[in-house]
Formats: sequence, C-alpha cells, structure tokens
Amino acid sequence: MWRRVCVAWGFALLGGAAQADGLAALDVFLREVKSAQADFTQVVTAPKREGQSAGRQKTSSGRFEFRRPNQFRFEYLRPFEQSIVADGKTLWIYDVDLNQVTSRAQQEVLGNTPAALIASGSSVAELARLFVLTSVASSDGVDWVQAQPRQRDGSLNQLRLAFSQGQLTTLEIEDGLGQRSVLTFQNWRSNTGIGSERFRFQPPAGAAVLRP
Repeated sequence: MWRRVCVAWGFALLGGAAQADGLAALDVFLREVKSAQADFTQVVTAPKREGQSAGRQKTSSGRFEFRRPNQFRFEYLRPFEQSIVADGKTLWIYDVDLNQVTSRAQQEVLGNTPAALIASGSSVAELARLFVLTSVASSDGVDWVQAQPRQRDGSLNQLRLAFSQGQLTTLEIEDGLGQRSVLTFQNWRSNTGIGSERFRFQPPAGAAVLRP
C-alpha cells in the first residue's frame, strides 16, 4: 500500500550569509506560495545489492497539488493508479488495483515529512525547530537546500530541495535504508485558487477501508 508513497520528508537551519541563497528561496516559497499544482515524475532507486552494478529503479508519474494549511493531493497515474489525499485531519491512501483505502490521522502519520513541509510550513524559522537546513551551492540558476531531521527515527536520512525562479523543481529523498527517491516537477503553477473540495476524499463504493 505504501510502496510508492514517499511519506518521509523534512528540513533545518544552518549556514551563514555566504550560503543564504537556498534558505532564502525556501523561505520565500513557504511564505508566498499558498497553493500550487504540478505534474511530477518520481524515480526510486533501491540500494545496490551484491553482484549488481547499480540499484534497481522504478519510475512513476502523476499530478501533485497542495493548499495551505495542511492539504495536499498526490495522484499517481503511471504505472499504477494511487491517490494520496490529506484533508487537514485525515490522510487517505487509495490503491486502485486493490480497491483498498487506508485512513490514518494526519498528525500522527506526516510529522516531519516533506509533504507536510510543503503544505504546512510557513517559514524557515518555524522549520528550524524540527530540521537542520543547510544551503548548498547554487548551480545553473538553481538554489539547493539540504535537510536532516533533528530527531532520527531511522525512516529518513536526508533530503534536498531545488528551487528555480520561485518554483520547487526537484525533491531528493534518502531514507534510512539507503533507498533514494527523486521527484521532479513540471508545469508548476502557483497560487491558482484551488478550492478545498479538491482535498476531500470519499472511499469508493465497495472499497475496503483500513484504519490501522
């Protein structure tokens, strides 16, 4: 159920004026982008095993949208359909192939995750209580921020975010097992006035609903 879900995302605060670009870009994004829509491609690379020249990769794609505070929606379209919807109180995950819905209290599940950061964070100063954020040298007009959770639970090692012209372009996640997930965003549109109805979820008729 959770095989394509990257629910382990976060951020923090380090670095000085000489490395301020990435943190400044993140702060502007958090303060000024109240909602957004984008297409995304996600490539998940498993840790390399003995006898392998490289880890196995899986690619998926879909659509992402969010609305502050605390609402977001991932629609995976290829190669399998899956919906991940946070309405502000509940996180819903619907696996179309299995016709199965998992429902969890949003506050318990998301915590210090990238999805929660994008949809809930309001400033770098606020996130600094949970994450260590470090600006990484800019390259080709892209500003990078590296983030590590202050409290390590083994699920997330670190992540990196890339910003260009006020838009989030890339999110790189490395989990505690060495798996790497890279999401690239295309056709980004900010502050489009997305209505709250986009983040309501009603389990389809006949679907099994699990509440762990």
